[in-house]
Amino acid sequence: MMLRLGFAWSTSSATTKHIAQARLSTGSLLRKNSPRTLYNNWCSGLPKALQFGQKSVLASTRLFWDSSRSSGVIFFSMASGSNGPDRSKTPKHTNRLSKEKSSYLLQHAHNPVDWYPWGQEAFDKAKSEDKPIFLSVGYSTCHWCHVMERESFEDEEIGKILSKNFVCIKVDREERPDVDKVYMTFVQATSGGGGWPMSVWLTPDLRPFIGGTYFPPRDSGRRPGLKTVLLRIIEQWQSNRETLESSGERVLEALRKGTEISASPGETLPSSPDVANRCYQQLAHSYEEEYGGFREAPKFPSPVNLMFLMSFWAVNRASSEGAEALRMVLHTLRMMALGGIHDHVAQGFHRYSTDSSWHVPHFEKMLYDQGQLAVAYITAYQVSGECLFADVARDVLLYVSRDLSDKSGGFYSAEDADSFPTVESTEKREGAFCVWTAGEIRELLPDIVKGATGAITQANIFMHHYGVKEQGNVDPAQDPHGELQGQNVLIVRYSVELTAAHFSISVDRLSELLSDARAKLAEVRKARPPPHLDTKMLASWNGLMLSGFARVGAVLGDKALLERAERAACFLREHLWDEEGQRILHSCYRGDNMEVEQAASPIAGFLDDYAFVVCGLLDLFEATQRVHWLQWAEELQLRQDQLFWDSQGSGYFCSDPSDPTLLLALKQDQDGAEPSANSVSAMNLLRLSHLTGRQDWIQRSQQLLTAFSDRLIKVPVALPDMVRSVMAQHYTLKQIVICGQPDAEDTASLISCVNSLFLPHKVLMLADGNKEGFLYQRLPVLSTLVAQEGKATAYVCENFACALPVTCPQELRRLLLEPFLQVHQS
Repeated sequence: MMLRLGFAWSTSSATTKHIAQARLSTGSLLRKNSPRTLYNNWCSGLPKALQFGQKSVLASTRLFWDSSRSSGVIFFSMASGSNGPDRSKTPKHTNRLSKEKSSYLLQHAHNPVDWYPWGQEAFDKAKSEDKPIFLSVGYSTCHWCHVMERESFEDEEIGKILSKNFVCIKVDREERPDVDKVYMTFVQATSGGGGWPMSVWLTPDLRPFIGGTYFPPRDSGRRPGLKTVLLRIIEQWQSNRETLESSGERVLEALRKGTEISASPGETLPSSPDVANRCYQQLAHSYEEEYGGFREAPKFPSPVNLMFLMSFWAVNRASSEGAEALRMVLHTLRMMALGGIHDHVAQGFHRYSTDSSWHVPHFEKMLYDQGQLAVAYITAYQVSGECLFADVARDVLLYVSRDLSDKSGGFYSAEDADSFPTVESTEKREGAFCVWTAGEIRELLPDIVKGATGAITQANIFMHHYGVKEQGNVDPAQDPHGELQGQNVLIVRYSVELTAAHFSISVDRLSELLSDARAKLAEVRKARPPPHLDTKMLASWNGLMLSGFARVGAVLGDKALLERAERAACFLREHLWDEEGQRILHSCYRGDNMEVEQAASPIAGFLDDYAFVVCGLLDLFEATQRVHWLQWAEELQLRQDQLFWDSQGSGYFCSDPSDPTLLLALKQDQDGAEPSANSVSAMNLLRLSHLTGRQDWIQRSQQLLTAFSDRLIKVPVALPDMVRSVMAQHYTLKQIVICGQPDAEDTASLISCVNSLFLPHKVLMLADGNKEGFLYQRLPVLSTLVAQEGKATAYVCENFACALPVTCPQELRRLLLEPFLQVHQS
């Protein structure tokens, strides 16, 4: 499919090297050594039989990562068409994974490999038989995971070697992110990079001793194949086991020390202006002027970067830096909306662009991207008033509502990039569901357009506007395996004004023609074999999508979107909240009968689940002013504190630190494809403190940020979402209190005024006069704020010291913006 070479990180290469050194330099083993030295030392400690020209097994496969899901690593991936299964045959093999719910595990249920899911049965077998463990980690829409499954795990000979000599464990990284983080940390530390599929060999007590990513089945040049690697590991396990174990243990011990994040005694919160300015400068340095985005190619949407830049603008509106930050964001979002990364026929955004112009994407669609991009686009609409951004936000939510929504109210995880080009095909191709030939367009849109210059058809106009070429519009450099030869990825090449002028028709007429054409193409796409849909529903990603619907619905005043947000929240409460155990559950699944099902042993929620759901509930509360969502958010935050807070070093662990099967207690220290849960939690705590009156949560937020202060000071670009929380601490959240009746028109007008503005440092609450209600009980000062002259009244407060009340939306707007500008211009 695509040959991809580039960077998938939000920092410069020098910065990332520094990050790696900072991570790994605190342990005694690593104070004198760079990660590269650590890696070389680790390799030199391995038996020579596992070294390939001074490179380990892992090093030999470093160029075969699928890093489209990660941020902060260099990657080189070369995708090719994958053969589809022979759908006419009855499976020859069936293993334990056939009883699992995960789409990814089920994809391996008929391998000739004796797979186990992650769990005690596998651990006990490894110990009782004293066998090493082969751990394979991936996810259902991972292209290279499909390739390795087809090439290696369906290979009878390799299957026998694996099953006889190893206890083989298959893990869905989306289902068990805790397991993935631990072993990916090991792989990255010993290679300088990582990705999926991830292949790691462990001792029976789960300690890694060697690892890698994708392996071809057989040797290829200097690159060892999986069979060779397996045979050498078997040989060394039998003859040099102690050396294998000790080399892995040295790295593991170094990682325990090197990944520790904690606040030092006497350490204080970093300076907000310094941290924010440095983050801005680092992003500006990597900004690509022509098409927007950061770095050349491949290009990732990076919503965390965009949201930081808009927050930076909000407190630096009068400065040249603030203006430049806003320009970078708006240009990036415009170019993404026009590009092929945006699905112009069926809406939503693909994972990333393989080129610098946002044209040819990796066609996978992820729920977490849709949720974050909906928020980014609606925020851009708030700051610019440009309708394009509101339209794109609606577009994203339309896609999610139609294609990623379960009838229960939950949201599915992802759509695959690969699909069969036709119903007769036996070979899947990336993008087959989304691309078009010029001939297809001409056949679908043959009608002559009246009033246009010459005998112009609807196809002529559509092809001109969307860059469709007779020979296809994909650069061969982006398609080394010829999967997209002769195909077109739609990309807007001209404004509607230019296209209309070119064909001598009105803009309104052009818009009608393009809309009609897209609808016709959408109908044709429905008849194509669809890509695989991962119907796993994750609490964390549902929380991100909840925020998307709530935020867009609030800004646009769209009741249907807010109702969809509330359905999602109800789904979370009904299906992913364990009332008896008082815990979030990480995942649930769509069953064969189209009903929501839970795994036999439900997976307890991780930090991401709590943080993202709390954030979504807070957004939903501010959008609807229904207090029960705030109450549940408070309950979840209290439970999160109990489960994950580090009472010694501050900050939150990613997973339960008491879990004996996890060898590292990690704290996520990078905002990547998803924001770090610690970044989100820092803001959640601050918002909750102002909405519930809990001052201890302000202190906890400060303690969290202090634990990450070294990272924030040196490389804030690694944590742009956390920098926003540092800024919020500095500028102090404002409480905007609307005193009025919930259903009154004047109340709605004041709330609509607030929602029309991007105010990154505020909370919004409705004081309805019910002094027995939750808000009045938690915030007694609300009793002193009353409606004036029988009209809905707005109070803008800081620590509940309030400005004079206003009843007019225009006066409220002035009150919200003018002092804000004055403060930050001074």
